[in-house]
Amino acid sequence: MEKIKMTTPLVEMDGDEMTRIIWQAIKDELLTPFVDLNTEYYDLGLKHRDETNDQVTIDAANANMKYGVSVKCATITPNKARVEEYGLKAMYKSPNGTIRSMLDGTVFRAPILVKGIDPVVSCWKKPITVARHAYGDVYKATEMKVDGPGKAELVFTAADGTVTRKTIMEFKGPGVLQGMHNLDASIESFARSCFAYALDLKQDLWFGAKDTISKIYDGNFRAIFERIYEEEYMAAFQEAGITFFYTLIDDIVARIMKSEGGFVLALKNYDGDVQSDMLSSAFGSLAMMTSILVSPHGYFEYEAAHGTVQRHYYKHLVGEETSTNSVATIFAWTGALRKRGELDGNEALVDFAGKLEKATLDTIESGKMTGDLIRICNLPHKEKLSTHGFIKAVRATLEKSL
Repeated sequence: MEKIKMTTPLVEMDGDEMTRIIWQAIKDELLTPFVDLNTEYYDLGLKHRDETNDQVTIDAANANMKYGVSVKCATITPNKARVEEYGLKAMYKSPNGTIRSMLDGTVFRAPILVKGIDPVVSCWKKPITVARHAYGDVYKATEMKVDGPGKAELVFTAADGTVTRKTIMEFKGPGVLQGMHNLDASIESFARSCFAYALDLKQDLWFGAKDTISKIYDGNFRAIFERIYEEEYMAAFQEAGITFFYTLIDDIVARIMKSEGGFVLALKNYDGDVQSDMLSSAFGSLAMMTSILVSPHGYFEYEAAHGTVQRHYYKHLVGEETSTNSVATIFAWTGALRKRGELDGNEALVDFAGKLEKATLDTIESGKMTGDLIRICNLPHKEKLSTHGFIKAVRATLEKSL
């Protein structure tokens, strides 16, 4: 077949470890044989981030704002052990946090459902989409180790020189400090993205935080959500027959376990990180979840919700066979290609993305899958495939449909 043409580049952000291996295999087997792939490439592998003092991450985010759509491979956020392992110049911040902050977007994560893999929560019948705020909180925090007794204060110096102080803690001995922040403008963008996304899906929107304890910080999130809903979205929600409500994060977690799904769950940055991992595992696998960053400015970034699969990478390095699930990474590519096609009016590209997704699910439903799914799949006949074996099986299924 003639390769599908792309008129506008897609921003491609390469990553680390096993997902970097998968990334190249997907391109070689599932994309470049069928699409004349047009990407602006950025290497966000940890070594290259170190070489550029993390400037490459900023450049990639700026490119996303230029072209509108990007696809990102999983990357390492280094801790002390990683700094030593890779000989890094610094303990760089999360590239995801940097990109999300620059794009001012909300991350929407939803499980990829497939026949033969049932949620562990028996009452879940529909996907639950987690809308995760993508700015601030612990991801932009400033931290300090306190070595001995002393007074810790929260100090704000206004533009006119006025100083406000609050005592955090009178330390009697060693401890730790962390300062977090958020912005009204970012919270407003988060709220509008959540309301618009729920309207698009025609699903209820739940929002959970902890304003009983964090009366000012979390209380500000709640107040902004309720104001924007009442002023801008209430009528549209009523017309669509859907609802919005706020409740405490612990109440949200309890409600989820007794729901049938089919709603959008809005959460602060870290809450969303934790809950999306829980939901993905409960629905099947961390590698069976989509992750889309949606900015109110019209930028989109597609990625897998999981990490770089370090353990499999070390096996790969010594020549051992791996069986790493590539579904979420495939869906990151298909999501980005579909959005690029929609924005460019490229129906062939949109159609190809749909066929590749269907071929991926059809391959699993035929009994061919990676090891993580073998353990949870209830199909009568199952065959465990290697990392590359599964991708090649998807290609064979795709070629039949094309």
